[in-house]
Amino acid sequence: MEAGTHRRMAQEEGKSLPEVQARVRASHGITDLTHKLQFYDHWAPDYDQDVATLQYRAPHLAVDCLTQALPGPPHTALILDVACGTGLVAAELQARGFLQLHGVDGSPGMLKQAQVRGLYQHLSLCTLGLDPLPSDEGTFDAVLMVGALSDGQVPCSAIPELLRVTKPGGLVCLTTRTNPSNLRYKEALEATLDRLEQAGVWERLVAWPVDRWELATSELELGPGASDSDGFISGIVYLYRKQEAG
Repeated sequence: MEAGTHRRMAQEEGKSLPEVQARVRASHGITDLTHKLQFYDHWAPDYDQDVATLQYRAPHLAVDCLTQALPGPPHTALILDVACGTGLVAAELQARGFLQLHGVDGSPGMLKQAQVRGLYQHLSLCTLGLDPLPSDEGTFDAVLMVGALSDGQVPCSAIPELLRVTKPGGLVCLTTRTNPSNLRYKEALEATLDRLEQAGVWERLVAWPVDRWELATSELELGPGASDSDGFISGIVYLYRKQEAG
């Protein structure tokens, strides 16, 4: 759908594209985790509509990437959606036949919206980076974290916790933005991912750059030399396989 169509839809529903951009830009600017979670609590009722206005594609892209690599019928796979928000990733998973879905998030407001969706078998309040995931080692066939890898959200130091709860041979799918305002975080993230690969705990299967990730919230966010000139920022999907035991 073209940006102009989304703009008209947002205006018809009482919220202009600039208003949505301002709210998302504000969220990107919060680097304190506690303040970020409070912001998400208040944002939760409008979150789905706002990110649709920005043509946010990460949940669809991440689930596409995971689906192509996960062996076996989807209904047999146990999936953990970390920083699940309102359940956009779960909606994509269910559409592809995944039924065993667990979710965790640090925002009670977001979890309330996810509960309404009715797609998760189990939801837990967990602030990754401060708390361990509420699951045993080697529980899940796949773990996803979509949209939460940036300043003020999930720190890079929490990545090993995702690996801990993944089964040997299981998959971990991650996303982050690659536009100029997130490059410092992306570099730190990739250093963490590479160290884990060098340590032999997982192997990278995919690093998929995507130009049309979502509409930028400002010219500053696009920065010079943007990969796309039509107002979109870029992002990337990573997919790793945890090494088998022994």
